[in-house]
Amino acid sequence: MEDFKRCTKGIWDITIPGISFDSEGASNYSKMFENMIEKYPRGKKGLDDFENIVSSIKEKGKNKQYDCIIGVSGGTDSSYLMYVAKKKYGLRPLAVTFDNGWSSDISVENIKRVTNALEIDLETYVVDYEEMKDILKSYMKASLPWIDCPTDLAIKSTLYRIADKFGVKYVLIGHDFRSEGAQPHEWSYGDSKQLEYIQNKFGTKKIKSFPNMSFIEQIIKGYVKKIKMVYPFFYLEYQKKEAQKFLIENYGWQYYGGHHHENIFTKFAIAYWQKKKHNIDKRIITLSAQVMSGEITRENALEQIMQPPYNPEQMEEDKLYTIKKLGLTVDEFEKIWKSPNKLLYDYPSHYSTLVKIAKIIKPLMKLVMPQLPSFFFQIEARKLNQSK
Repeated sequence: MEDFKRCTKGIWDITIPGISFDSEGASNYSKMFENMIEKYPRGKKGLDDFENIVSSIKEKGKNKQYDCIIGVSGGTDSSYLMYVAKKKYGLRPLAVTFDNGWSSDISVENIKRVTNALEIDLETYVVDYEEMKDILKSYMKASLPWIDCPTDLAIKSTLYRIADKFGVKYVLIGHDFRSEGAQPHEWSYGDSKQLEYIQNKFGTKKIKSFPNMSFIEQIIKGYVKKIKMVYPFFYLEYQKKEAQKFLIENYGWQYYGGHHHENIFTKFAIAYWQKKKHNIDKRIITLSAQVMSGEITRENALEQIMQPPYNPEQMEEDKLYTIKKLGLTVDEFEKIWKSPNKLLYDYPSHYSTLVKIAKIIKPLMKLVMPQLPSFFFQIEARKLNQSK
């Protein structure tokens, strides 16, 4: 058995797919993180870069009802991003949220309070819950690590489609790699091809209201219609705890207890399903990023990772709530739970193709995203086998 190793710069360890270490014990994931920081510096350079993007947003949005779209969840990042866009940069955003039937009451109230206070219009896409429930159960039956992948795909599709509907060319995303990190592909990757296969194999309902955007449609939206995804916190000085304090004091915003705990199914997927069934602890990635960013110390990260993701009793209650809301019996859930764990490579997807053509499409990504997705940084850092 391989000796346990942990990165000397963060807390990435040998449970992370594709990890390797240099002679000093630093992991390739730490190098990937350093490359991203070098590529997207903050300070004056970051501010100048983002102000140039803002100028383009305003220019492209002239004479339109909105000049940008902001995806909102009621969480810290997207809530604070609305304030930054509207008050600091004078943008005219439309807030967009995807309702998969699992948002916590706190997150719904947070969205309402912040959009009302900032006088930002809100567009909500509500998927048929019976259809959404069936798709989520299909991913559980497929026994993949990331069972909330359908929600991620639906959010992206919804943002692109509503941007297209209003003729908006920029979508702002409240994601900060410095505080969240970049998850290994094996833990998080999914696409429309994978979803269609899994739903056809394990599901009982046809995909109708669920916004599953094909690879071709994504190319059309990004390259032909030139809708760009922008991550403002790649450029701007941003501290999540300070943002939370600001939101609480100014908008009566409430904290929901943990990373992605604003959505009940996402919370279950990360803290229960991945941790207990697949032995995956996403906090390793998040805490490592925070160590590398100087937000917390490495010692503090090690202390946190030794603790449960959240209260074990509450975790069991959330599990029972999830089983009931999905319409499963305890026996049906146990059967799913005991099925063999599967990996990304066990089901058809576009992943292998994307890895093979990564070098070709990398320069083209600038036409769609001012920021190169972490997908490409990870491929380079891991030197993935191109034949895989």
